[in-house]
Amino acid sequence: MSTLKLGLIGDNIARSRSPLLHTLAGRQNGIAVSYDRLVPPALASDFDTVFAGCAEGGYRGINITYPYKEKVFPKLTVTDPLVRAIGAINTVIFEADGPKGHNTDHSGFMAAYRGVRGDTAPGTVLMIGTGGVGRAVAFGLLGLGASELRLVDRDRAKAEALAEELRAAGTARVVVMDDAEAAAEGAHGLINCTPVGMVGYEGTPLAAGAMHGAQWVFDAVYTPADTQFLKDAAAAGLAVISGWELFYWQGVHAWKHFSGTPLDEGQLREALLSSDEVV
Repeated sequence: MSTLKLGLIGDNIARSRSPLLHTLAGRQNGIAVSYDRLVPPALASDFDTVFAGCAEGGYRGINITYPYKEKVFPKLTVTDPLVRAIGAINTVIFEADGPKGHNTDHSGFMAAYRGVRGDTAPGTVLMIGTGGVGRAVAFGLLGLGASELRLVDRDRAKAEALAEELRAAGTARVVVMDDAEAAAEGAHGLINCTPVGMVGYEGTPLAAGAMHGAQWVFDAVYTPADTQFLKDAAAAGLAVISGWELFYWQGVHAWKHFSGTPLDEGQLREALLSSDEVV
């Protein structure tokens, strides 16, 4: 049996299911996978040191999650012009000539959206949070044909920078707003791309009352999968796209980069949902 050494660098990832996803994907292909959770603060280290250790430590590839998706970008060769425009990386492959960067959050979000909404265009969308995953999702919304994007972030300068890049890349109207409740008025889609709602960051980024009139929601958080944001949306009758779907699809797409081997995607989904295995 061949072996594959993988890992995940991020904070607050103790409950990540990525190790299980890739372990199960490996079993389908007769590959023994080791997948390490690498938390810089827990290792009494910093991101740069942990990343360098992966590059030198025999890893085939690593996933990158909050809050390092933009930080890793300058360390990599990125050949895809769309991924260069996104400016954030969640999948790194270590090659003989240096590490290569990919973004499967972008393709994963588009697959998750289509799984629930099909070919229906997103319409006008409020997106709260313009960090690494937010950038990937925003460019995904362009690809899905969104007509208007309303960006809200505590760091307005970050939102403004993303807005300029989105305007240059597509035809959607893009505006930056300061108040999420005001920005939700008349929006078809509501998106959370902040860590609010994640284990350790309890709460919701948008008051339940501001959801009425929208059609669909997406939450990038998947631990837990049933965030307060999504519970409020379901109670309001909105179509729900969970962060679990993004997690699943970005993992499927990352696996292709890591191994180049095929997957029975339905079998992997069923195994993930039914397994209580701890990896």
